[in-house]
Amino acid sequence: MLIGLDISSAFNTIDHNILLRRLHGEFAITGTALAWLQSYISNCFQFVKLRRHSSPPVSCLSGVTQGSILGPILFAAYTSPIGDLIRSFSVHHHQFADDTQVHIALPSSDMQNGLALLANCTDAVKQWYLVNALLLNADKLEAICLGTSSQLRAATDTVTVAGTALPVSKEIRSLGVIIDRRLTFDSHISAVVKSCNYHLRALQHIHLLPFSTAQSLACSLILSQLDYCNAVLYGSSAHVIGQLQRVQNYAARVVTQSNRRTPSQPLLRSLHWLPVQQSLVYKAALIT
Repeated sequence: MLIGLDISSAFNTIDHNILLRRLHGEFAITGTALAWLQSYISNCFQFVKLRRHSSPPVSCLSGVTQGSILGPILFAAYTSPIGDLIRSFSVHHHQFADDTQVHIALPSSDMQNGLALLANCTDAVKQWYLVNALLLNADKLEAICLGTSSQLRAATDTVTVAGTALPVSKEIRSLGVIIDRRLTFDSHISAVVKSCNYHLRALQHIHLLPFSTAQSLACSLILSQLDYCNAVLYGSSAHVIGQLQRVQNYAARVVTQSNRRTPSQPLLRSLHWLPVQQSLVYKAALIT
């Protein structure tokens, strides 16, 4: 069972005093470095500007700047104790900035005890967030049960998360990747193929683009999607890989302005594009 937690306006509600105490106590940041960080988050103002008109500035008494390099780092430092809290329940977790997921293995013979442990853990997480001026967004909580067909038939339809009865979804989105119950990634592949084909059809109608520009657009709009988190597809079936490979072949023909019957392998070599299967192997080797 995997639970996706979402925090309402996460970066905007960070308490500056708690953040500074945590940076000093948990990470031993002192002296000039701590003074720099205090200066960075202090005396900030915000206002709304429309053409030549501006609203009066309002002092920002909490929060860190979104879109900045320091923002996610400071948020991770602020919420760092949550990891120890989750582990104290023997529950596993992953964190990326304000995206937190908790998950636990549920034995078929003792599923209820595991669900109860998960409920207690998420309730404690909710209380910790409240004490630290953060609020779980109940409307964006997600739950999914992963397993075999027989295990899923025996699984529950609802799970209690932070005091809320949450329906178990057939798929959830995590950092742009769609995770389904059987980990087939069929829905994720379909979404990637649909998005890539949309951009390729638009790019195909622009015949006056120089080769270098077309190649840059294909790399930024198409290859970036094919490569994003592709390590999760390692070991997938030939059918799954084939769908992505057809998109890459299509992109190569569009960039080189070749017809649909032109063999794709020479085009990929000329563009220095790794085929999808080799790209997966390369990513796995790189991670290893």
